[in-house]
Amino acid sequence: MASRREKLKTGVKIGLALIVVATVSACGARDDGEPRRGLFGPRENTTPLEDLGPQEIFELAEFQLERNDDPEEAARLFNEVERLYPYSEWAKRSLIMAAFSYHSDGDYEASRLAAQRYIDFYPADEDAAYAQYLLALSYYDQIDQVGRDQGITFQALQALRAVIEFYPDSEYASSAALKFDLAFDHLAGKEMEIGRYYLRREHYTAAISRFRVVVEEFQTTTQTPEALLRLVEAYLSLGLVEEAQTAGAILGYNFQSSPFYDDAFNQLTGQDLAPEATGESWLRDVWRLTVRGDWL
Repeated sequence: MASRREKLKTGVKIGLALIVVATVSACGARDDGEPRRGLFGPRENTTPLEDLGPQEIFELAEFQLERNDDPEEAARLFNEVERLYPYSEWAKRSLIMAAFSYHSDGDYEASRLAAQRYIDFYPADEDAAYAQYLLALSYYDQIDQVGRDQGITFQALQALRAVIEFYPDSEYASSAALKFDLAFDHLAGKEMEIGRYYLRREHYTAAISRFRVVVEEFQTTTQTPEALLRLVEAYLSLGLVEEAQTAGAILGYNFQSSPFYDDAFNQLTGQDLAPEATGESWLRDVWRLTVRGDWL
């Protein structure tokens, strides 16, 4: 958990210790000789939450989260603080902690909803940045689970951008920026995956359309050098040598030390061609932008 959570726990450990002591005392023998059950005993014998104050319930939730490793139960208890004491300072703390607990439990939708509620209710609070970061993580951590449906990745990018733009001085901005770049690269990688699929099956026009998306829309990602190489391959296969040469020229200008350029150079020279910008095509426009440095 980030350092923000450490601030939320100020005074909690001491209070929790007091509760545990009180609970142990309450677990002594009853009048009928049977052992009493404390707050952490079977649910049917626990002290009703309505009899506890907001800080006590908050601390029980912390106990479930940290000692019992039960984020689902922790989230339930944090929600109870908000339900029973909606106007207390502990309710506000509990809402952000519920968002964290849901996320820890892999319940990303519930985490997202709790985080969004925090942002809506407390937009100027110091924990609003963390709430926005949790909301972004609720999308980001699902990216690898959604197959070819990239809608979740776009949502992650939007939420991460919100952290960067609205909370640039927060401790989460740099992490959000890194994850933004990774998510952006992930989208480009999916375009490359589909493009390679078409290329292997000699559907060159379809492959070119995918590689073009990478070059034009994801040019700052790590996928761009390979996209240019695959354009060289596809255009050579179609006999469109000017486009192939221009793609090779862009690759050489920006990524001359890349092994992808070596491959493209060998393919071009193998057909007595040179990597140079020639002809008029969308790639020639990219070349002009590349030379001016407008997109670098």
